[in-house]
Amino acid sequence: MRKKIGTKPNLFEILLAPTTTFSTVVTNLTYSNLFSMIHQLARRSNHIATSTLIAIAITTPALFAQATAAAAAPKPSDSMLTRWVIDGGPTMLFIGAAIVAFIAIAIYNFMALTKAKFAPDDLKAVLMDHMTNCRVRSAIEVAATHPSYLGRMVAYSFPNIDATRPEDLGRDQVEDAMADFSVNENRKIMTWINYISVCAQASPMLGLLGTVLGMVSAFGTLKTSGGADPSQLAGDISVALLTTLWGLINAIPCIIVFYVLKNRFAELVADAIHSSEELLNAAVATVNADTLYAKIPEGIAE
Repeated sequence: MRKKIGTKPNLFEILLAPTTTFSTVVTNLTYSNLFSMIHQLARRSNHIATSTLIAIAITTPALFAQATAAAAAPKPSDSMLTRWVIDGGPTMLFIGAAIVAFIAIAIYNFMALTKAKFAPDDLKAVLMDHMTNCRVRSAIEVAATHPSYLGRMVAYSFPNIDATRPEDLGRDQVEDAMADFSVNENRKIMTWINYISVCAQASPMLGLLGTVLGMVSAFGTLKTSGGADPSQLAGDISVALLTTLWGLINAIPCIIVFYVLKNRFAELVADAIHSSEELLNAAVATVNADTLYAKIPEGIAE
């Protein structure tokens, strides 16, 4: 007997079809189809029924395994860049700019704050030789050709040496000139060091801005959805936390490097000033050598 065109296949025919999958069986598995299948199996011979049941017993575990494997298949995970940076939102651009600025300024300052650029030993030796022999003009000429901090300080302050005052060579005027030079030069150098402090203060503020934007977006999502679905809030909370994280990651090294560079700069400046004073003392000692030695008794008179 031919099957009528347009009639729905029963479950028995679905199971025997070569393209049968587990989802197809579940979709067509209804009580009416199940009873229809049992009725048809009862009307057929025992051999066909046994073969069908064996086929069902063999294929069912495979179908269940196929469905389980499809459900348990791992989803592709996001990359580290996406999970830790890009998910932070547009505020991460400003924080990234602060990180790049901090690295560039720190490298520049570490290269600038070296002993060779402030008080090199070779320059101190040459100047000490000139000042010990009271060749003040030669010392000034040598210092003027050297780009170091000490060279510029000597070239700026030592012209104030007063030969008419042999007792101290006009020390007060020289020291005032040294202080004036230090104020002007230190302000220029500290400007670049202070930029690191700006990065240290701006980074947490940018992180806080991203946190506020993320929380505002999260509450907007709650208002729109009308419920607290974690999947809907995850993106906004990620923005809030990532920006704060990266702001602190940049701010903490900025603070440390700022104080390291500030102390290093203070030590270099102090070394240059001390070297200048030693040069001046050497000249004063040479000029007043006879007077100093005259005050030292040769012995005790009998």
